[in-house]
Amino acid sequence: MVVMNRKAFEEIVEEAMGGLPDPFRDRLENVVVQVLPRPTRAQIEEVGLEPDEDLFGLYEGTPLTERTPDFAGPPDRISIFQEPIERACSTRKRMIREIQDTVVHEIGHFFGLDEDEIGAIEAEYEYDDDD
Repeated sequence: MVVMNRKAFEEIVEEAMGGLPDPFRDRLENVVVQVLPRPTRAQIEEVGLEPDEDLFGLYEGTPLTERTPDFAGPPDRISIFQEPIERACSTRKRMIREIQDTVVHEIGHFFGLDEDEIGAIEAEYEYDDDD
């Protein structure tokens, strides 16, 4: 387990957001990305996880694919959960990779991709997991 102070964790999340290709980053209007210590019980239940399962991130909002031209709603929210990511990672390098992956995963939901579509995209990438 690697523990990181909140400011350093938030900086990695910001770097992950800044590293998105321009066409994606430019379409992230009205989206709040926040770092929270852990998900609530309701959030865990919402995605169908057991209480002892970890949730690294969560997208809450209306995906772009479901919006009408006159859509007006509250900001979409992407939450990145620090404590579950810390528990799951044995090195700082792995934690940075997990934060990046989680940010991209949740942004995929904003663009209307489901778990299978995101999984197919993730499977295309080979990571150097040598920590």
